[in-house]
Amino acid sequence: MTAPTPKPGILDIELYVGGRSSVPGAAKVYKLSSNESALGPSPLAVAALTAAAHDLERYPDGSSRLLRDAIARAYEIDAERIVVGGEGSGPLLTMIANAYLTPGDEAVFSRHAFLLYEIATRANSAKPVIVAEKVTNSGIRIDVEAMLAAVTAKTRLVYIANPNNPTGSYLTRDEIKRLHAGLPANVLLVIDAAYGEFCDAPDYDTGLELARDYDNVVMTRTFSKIHGLAALRLGWAFVPRAVADVLNRIRGPFPTSPLQQQAGAAAILDTAHVARTATHNAKWRTWLINEIRGLGLKVDDSAANFVLIHFSPGARDAKAADAFLIARGVILRGVGAYGLPDALRLTVGSEEANRAAVAALQEFMG
Repeated sequence: MTAPTPKPGILDIELYVGGRSSVPGAAKVYKLSSNESALGPSPLAVAALTAAAHDLERYPDGSSRLLRDAIARAYEIDAERIVVGGEGSGPLLTMIANAYLTPGDEAVFSRHAFLLYEIATRANSAKPVIVAEKVTNSGIRIDVEAMLAAVTAKTRLVYIANPNNPTGSYLTRDEIKRLHAGLPANVLLVIDAAYGEFCDAPDYDTGLELARDYDNVVMTRTFSKIHGLAALRLGWAFVPRAVADVLNRIRGPFPTSPLQQQAGAAAILDTAHVARTATHNAKWRTWLINEIRGLGLKVDDSAANFVLIHFSPGARDAKAADAFLIARGVILRGVGAYGLPDALRLTVGSEEANRAAVAALQEFMG
């Protein structure tokens, strides 16, 4: 008897494994493996979530109007061009692939990009075209020229994470514009700006401008990072009207719950909390980079809420460092699946967690 067979590409997908979250037997654990918010959610979002916990027998508003209106107000954009997702921005990125990729098509993305891009591509029996990044004095960066050179007549999507996870680097406004200008009109540029609120560089843009002005640019965002609502799994995308029409045709009938809508609307309008979180992140990100470099380790510049630490092969390699830190209750993220086996990613956490991580690294380095 022959078992059911999945479509081509599915069995080529490597399982996604999230960051470790616990250490058995540890008296105290500092989880710095998942790029979660150091300050947690807005108190206004928590209050809205509590208030929304009634009438649970009722179906939610399928259009997510309350949430889309709040996003539109916060960013001064058209609510009709906003699509929301109730499982973070990841399913939106996947839904774009589901809508625009067919067997034999190609999707282009960088070597050290978010693993979901390859998963979504292979799940649609399309071909992932993985482009090498360039190593600079500041770190590992997406190579715009190499990305453009990888585009063929079969290309349908180009995924860009900006800032990129796990490298922490970013493309400037001009670089993103140059990338877009070099793409054919029938290729959709998907800008994943999950960490956009953490980038304070004056030459950075989340992609909102391009998504507003062009018919082949999409920008996705998440509530999981700076808004501290990772447990609620909520994301949104700003897209051209034609793309919004496509995505709304294939999304589920109730993409977000009332709890998500109320908490998300409160979070995105609490600009003071967002500013506090960004300020905390900028301060401690700089501190972490300087302190860890002072231990003799290579640390890339970062525009996100994490830093990438490089280790040398040998007795003090990334695997040994990971085991050493875990034994002391400090959890970082191994990034071998991202093509960086000699590195660990460290989330910017609370002051206590940051100091604990540096102290453990100092002990490890001897």
